[in-house]
Amino acid sequence: MARKLPAAEWCSRDDLMRLVEVLGADNMRWVGGAVRDTLLGSGAHDIDAATTHQPAEVIRRLDEAGIRSVPTGIAHGTVTAVLEGGHVEITTLRYDTATDGRHAEVAFTADWREDAARRDFTINALYAHPMTLEVFDWFGGLEDLAASRVRFIGDARERIREDHLRILRYYRFQARFGSELDADAEEACAELAPTLKGLSRERVGWELQNLLTVTDPVATVRRMAERGVLGVVLPEAGEAELDAFEALVQAEAEAGLPPSPIRRLAALLPADPRVAETLAARLRLSTAMRKRLVTAAKRDGAPGDPRALAFRLGREEAFDRLLLAGESTAPIEGWEIPQFPLKGGQVVERGVKAGPEVARVLNTVQDRWIDEGFPDAERVHAMLDELLAAERT
Repeated sequence: MARKLPAAEWCSRDDLMRLVEVLGADNMRWVGGAVRDTLLGSGAHDIDAATTHQPAEVIRRLDEAGIRSVPTGIAHGTVTAVLEGGHVEITTLRYDTATDGRHAEVAFTADWREDAARRDFTINALYAHPMTLEVFDWFGGLEDLAASRVRFIGDARERIREDHLRILRYYRFQARFGSELDADAEEACAELAPTLKGLSRERVGWELQNLLTVTDPVATVRRMAERGVLGVVLPEAGEAELDAFEALVQAEAEAGLPPSPIRRLAALLPADPRVAETLAARLRLSTAMRKRLVTAAKRDGAPGDPRALAFRLGREEAFDRLLLAGESTAPIEGWEIPQFPLKGGQVVERGVKAGPEVARVLNTVQDRWIDEGFPDAERVHAMLDELLAAERT
């Protein structure tokens, strides 16, 4: 693979070139995902930079240039530059002085190779000069990238003991970039899988969602189960759930829908809202994520009319239930969910006493409206008249 970064559009972005000018081209390198993805010919999203400058000097230079800075991880040398085209994390070259599998203490250095040596995988330890675009590779990352191989830098077990989350990161990168398995990495992840229990549940939940966002992670997730890794972080996922997960990934692809990590997480759980509630609490999912996961878990029996489902649950939730049931989403794709054309005040105007009785009438008419396929307001008011007339006789 070429030792020069292709001249992608982001490489000459005005705000990034201004940042290079402020920090000095020889004092910084683009690093990580943007370099890796550009070498693969895919779009770069998050742009990260490494620098020989100490954090205080980075902040000083940015301030003098009128660039807003945020000390996002100052103890670990990271300062975020707020730029027009997107934020850039700028991290001082560093090495670990102490690690416990969850946190690291670092010291700063001026040695590029030393900084690269503390990273997780060879394909993430590629640096590019911001002006010449020369790629610097000390650990065979270019060769691994060309071979679609995800390999730890140095000893896999040592890298994992530094940060246990690297086990899940390995599988995520393997699902996205890997085709050739690295035997040493696979054995190390299986051997040290129990260490994942010591991590914060938020970190595990976040990394699981990142894995489930990969286009097709089925083979990787099955291998995690076979090697005893999945059982540590998601013991609810048995063989039936893995089959449901595989069917869902295929259904999403056939429907042309992007991957949904919460929908896929639901597939890896039994269809039991109580289990979904417990997992959401364990992984400390947001309120919105918890609600969607629990809604997806209430998938007993056929989901029924797709449009009725979308009206009652919401579009994304209806997609979840339909796809998990192996049903087509075509009836609600591009369909605008209508507003129920009847208000409580209009019911009161017909002589119904304000309060619970109004809610009962509204719900009854709404159910009929849904059953009839969402007719117009004129028909809804006729339904109301019919209901009230029948109840008064």
